[in-house]
Amino acid sequence: MKGAMGEGLFVTGTDTGVGKTLITAGLAHALRMRGIDVGVMKLVETGCPTRNGRLRPPDALALREAAGLRDALDLINPYRFREPLAPMVAAEQSRRSIDVERVLTCFDRLADRHTVMLVEGAGGLLVPITEKVSFLDLAIRLQLPLLVVIGSRLGALNHARLTVDAALHARVMVAGAILNCPSDERSAARTANLSALRRLLPIPVLGEIPHLSGPSGHALWRSRVLQRILTSYLEDPFAELMRR
Repeated sequence: MKGAMGEGLFVTGTDTGVGKTLITAGLAHALRMRGIDVGVMKLVETGCPTRNGRLRPPDALALREAAGLRDALDLINPYRFREPLAPMVAAEQSRRSIDVERVLTCFDRLADRHTVMLVEGAGGLLVPITEKVSFLDLAIRLQLPLLVVIGSRLGALNHARLTVDAALHARVMVAGAILNCPSDERSAARTANLSALRRLLPIPVLGEIPHLSGPSGHALWRSRVLQRILTSYLEDPFAELMRR
């Protein structure tokens, strides 16, 4: 498994809606612009709309577009569900089951094709995929270092510490964290989060992504602001994250 060499990142979050797809797609595009062959995966996606009778996974499609890939969607996103629920619950309500070995096989096939892999989870690190397997368990199997996306809002310190502590307790390498502002709400917590997290977390907190907005249908991962920030992270300190 190429993941065993650490050639990539497993992007997790402190919660749902914190900007994992934005960061993962932004990184994929930034790496692509640097001439790096990057593969992407959205392991499981829930809350998918239906088009022409088929479920369309918007996060997985954004990742594929950002990386400029023609890989089959079923490899990039092995499982997708209509209900916006945790994967285990969404699968149960759809009367389906998630085969973790199938997910791992899809990863292996993509890892064999690409130099670097960016893998995005769903929700937080301990969200259940099955009764016995969480995204943390998958990160362990893939042997990829974690990049934690922290939603900058009240509660961020607690959620970030819980996420990082769970990963380190499981002996998973946490390469770093990025603070993201998913809304334009101004608050005292948001102003203080970056400084506090840098003092509290035993991992590098690379920086903060401001709230990004654009017209309907606009791919925010193309944002010049985001690309400028992520490109700066791809210099020596951040590039090392994917080689540890």
